[in-house]
This record gives sequence, structure tokens and C-alpha cells, in this order.
Amino acid sequence: MNHLEDIGKILVGRPVSHVWRGIGSALFLEFGKLTPRTKPDGSSGNNPQGDITLMIEWSWRIENPRSILTGSWGSEGQWPKAFHTLRHAAVTEVSFFSPLSELQICLSNGKRVTSFMTAEGQPQWAVSSRSTPRGSWSVKRGVVVFEKGPERRYATP
Repeated sequence: MNHLEDIGKILVGRPVSHVWRGIGSALFLEFGKLTPRTKPDGSSGNNPQGDITLMIEWSWRIENPRSILTGSWGSEGQWPKAFHTLRHAAVTEVSFFSPLSELQICLSNGKRVTSFMTAEGQPQWAVSSRSTPRGSWSVKRGVVVFEKGPERRYATP
């Protein structure tokens, strides 16, 4: 099973519909049609969800063609402006790098969003699809896996 090809098929060509910060430095990119988010307790969430969500729990960066615009260890005051630059740009390429399958999303405006884990364990990214195929891709034991079923639930503010 080629997970890179599968993730590429659902993301390439899709514009970023919404970008938001979760708890701590968690970064969320929503792709496709936005719908209101419902928390596990049934209350309304603060951010809508797209047909597809990219979550990078921590250790991420947003890159310009020749520099790092900001990242999870950068100034939080820079984040909203950087998030805004991603909106409406379409995904042009999805790639994995390093033996541990870090994820990079390239956008039509020249920006890149990159997972870049700096602590022990596994890269902390996931791509969740609420359409076909329904499920989530993430890294477990150094390998990208796909889990069928309902989308992953994330802690949201």
C-alpha cells in the first residue's frame, strides 16, 4: 500500500480552507468544504472542520521558498499572520522525508508546511479524511499507517 500516493490523491489540488491553532502549538489545516465542529460532549467547537484535516501536534514549521517563516518554537505572535498566508493556496505536492516519514505539504503560493519532530518518539502528524477513504494516516513505529473508520478526535480549545 502506497500511503504517500493515497494522501497525495486526496490532498493535491485542494485549497486550504481554514488554519487554526489547537492546544499548545498544535497546528491544524482544514481542506475542502467546512462544516461546524462538534466537541465530544456535543457542544459547538471553535473551529470548523474540512473534508480533510492535517494535524501536526508539535514541531512544525511554515516555510517560504528560501526561509522559515515561523514554526512551533517561534514567536507565537507571528503565527496568525503566517496561518493567514496559507489560506486559499492549493496543495501542489505531498512528500515524506527522513526514514521516519516526516510530512511536507507544498502549496501553490510557494509556502510549505512541514512536520519536524524534535522530541523522542514518532513524528506527530495525522491526516484525517471524512470522505473516501474514511480514516486517518499517521506514523506508528516509524511506518505510515492508515486506520479505517471515524476520524481521529483531537483536543480542541
